[in-house]
Amino acid sequence: MTDLLPHLEVIHSPSGKTPDAAVIWLHGLGADGHDFEPIVPELRLPEDMAVRFIFPHAPVRPVTINMGMEMRSWYDIQSISEMRQIDEGQLRESCVRLGDLIANEIGRGIASQRIIIAGFSQGGAVTLNTALCYDQPLGGIVALSTYLPAPQWVEQHRTAQNQAVPVIMAHGTQDNVVPFALAARGRQQLDDMGYAVEWHEYPMPHAVCPEEIGAIAAFLLKHLQASADS
Repeated sequence: MTDLLPHLEVIHSPSGKTPDAAVIWLHGLGADGHDFEPIVPELRLPEDMAVRFIFPHAPVRPVTINMGMEMRSWYDIQSISEMRQIDEGQLRESCVRLGDLIANEIGRGIASQRIIIAGFSQGGAVTLNTALCYDQPLGGIVALSTYLPAPQWVEQHRTAQNQAVPVIMAHGTQDNVVPFALAARGRQQLDDMGYAVEWHEYPMPHAVCPEEIGAIAAFLLKHLQASADS
């Protein structure tokens, strides 16, 4: 096991209950764990739903497409061509460290089926590659403004435990950072591997909109309630 990523935690539990579910949410390139911290109250989850939100900070490393500047990044991006050239070794390293965070939540008493993995942009890419290949069943995947890097690696390492994991993907049709076509190709690759993807698209750039937050909240509510009842 590697060292856990530094992270912040936000507890949603107005009723004061001990969390029995967790959402691990990865930020995008150049941001940090605080980026999505404000989304917790915006989700407006029920008061009787006790959820621990984990917001990890990516390591600081040089990023080739940004002239080698050091910033928080889950992996180096070497080219923003349509095919996206990335450092796959760093991607897999981030997947391992995310896996450690998942294992840590299980060790704290959260059932794996009650853990949802979310990510935006680069964080969403790590989320997909980690969760689809995780060896215990997870509660769901939230992949926002992102794509599927290293699809052949996923094809080779995906697990039966998460073949039926619920997946929601959302993307802006005006995104000029992660082109809509790149996201759509990732969705098709997942479809071809037999995953059922709930797809949403919005007339927005590389961002998150209120309608999307509503869809995410509905997804969390549906699948966390389902796992609580099973």
